[in-house]
Amino acid sequence: MMIGEKEVLGFLRSLMPFSDQGWELLRPALMSREFRKNDFLLEQGAICRSLFYVVKGYCKTYYEIEGEIKNTGFFFENEIVTNINSFGSGEQSEFNIMACEPVTIVVIDREKLFEISKHSAEIEALGRSCIRRYAVRQEELLTVFQLYSAEERLGYLEKNRPELVQRVPISQLASFLGVRRETLSRIRRRRVSR
Repeated sequence: MMIGEKEVLGFLRSLMPFSDQGWELLRPALMSREFRKNDFLLEQGAICRSLFYVVKGYCKTYYEIEGEIKNTGFFFENEIVTNINSFGSGEQSEFNIMACEPVTIVVIDREKLFEISKHSAEIEALGRSCIRRYAVRQEELLTVFQLYSAEERLGYLEKNRPELVQRVPISQLASFLGVRRETLSRIRRRRVSR
């Protein structure tokens, strides 16, 4: 039995009713991999050929612009991370995906998934459900970032994504929120003193 098999099956069944037959069809497209802290799951400029299901640990998406890192997302256990645009189009990724600590990932291979989807409407629907779940999450965060102040964003994360606030180092969290570390420290002190 592959590491993370039970977890990924539970995740897929949380997206839609998913049969045992569908699971047997999908299994050849899955592979368990371990990444060390700071290993790349996907590098900027490469083509994204996988959906990555996080079994254990967490990873981040980020851009590097003129030597400065701009964190754009953090993905924890029981979440999918990918580059939707590159995955779907075969174009180069404009951002990186990196392990923030040792992670166990179930890699869902793009080519195998597409091939299986040609012969199974259930697998095709499942692939769409995975991408939809990822897109909805990203759109939700984009809306929060466009409409809320930095302090309101932090409050949103504390309420809706507490693992992010608890596990991500303050300098990386500040980059994600779009503020300097000192500003985030001030916001946190202000929120605690209320």
